Amino acid sequence: MPTSKQYSMKNNTPFPIAVLFDFDGVVVDSFESHFHAWKTAFYEMFQKNIPPFPHEKLSGKSPLLIAEYFCELAGDVSKTEDFFHLKAKHLHESGTPPKLLPGVHEIQNYLKEHNIPHGIASNATRKFIKNSIAQLSLGFEKYLGIEDYQYPKPHPEAYLSLAKELQIKPENYKNVWVFEDSITGTTSAKEAGMIPIGILTLNSEATMKKAGSRLVFPSLFEAWQYIQLQNA
Repeated sequence: MPTSKQYSMKNNTPFPIAVLFDFDGVVVDSFESHFHAWKTAFYEMFQKNIPPFPHEKLSGKSPLLIAEYFCELAGDVSKTEDFFHLKAKHLHESGTPPKLLPGVHEIQNYLKEHNIPHGIASNATRKFIKNSIAQLSLGFEKYLGIEDYQYPKPHPEAYLSLAKELQIKPENYKNVWVFEDSITGTTSAKEAGMIPIGILTLNSEATMKKAGSRLVFPSLFEAWQYIQLQNA
């Protein structure tokens, strides 16, 4: 993996006028939190153990699609919406926060110090994001969840809605960075006319670049180092 200095020399990606973040896989590692909620809700509804989670097929997808997938395996797709809400209830009642990923505090402090607008747009529920921000003492003031848009990622609505919340003009979208770890989210950012930046939580560097990531970093910590170099 190249160092931040090597990234800086080899890539002409413009310095961001705003930075948008996905949540799961970029700010936090929340798989265990989510899957525990899916597992307990599945058992409560169907009295069965839940099948393994198909990462390649469903990572980054709308929770309603995930609920539909598991209900189909359980033999009753009609319960999809009820299962979605039950899973959300289990998730929101958990007092255990997700795991914070490296570099979140560093990059957010940097963005605040330099008055760079930033926020979160996720396919997770707004309440889960809000609870996690409080539990992990994060400073994000703008965040949107699945309830805030009609069309979840890979549709661009999530990032277009967040850009509007941050009062970013459409003509400046080409200079907005979007940190994403999934193909679904990268597609959303690209369709919004923004710059997808890959975080290698879920996929390889080659996969993220093929999906459209202009730059890729192991975590937000390396991205923070890169941004400092670019603004030095």
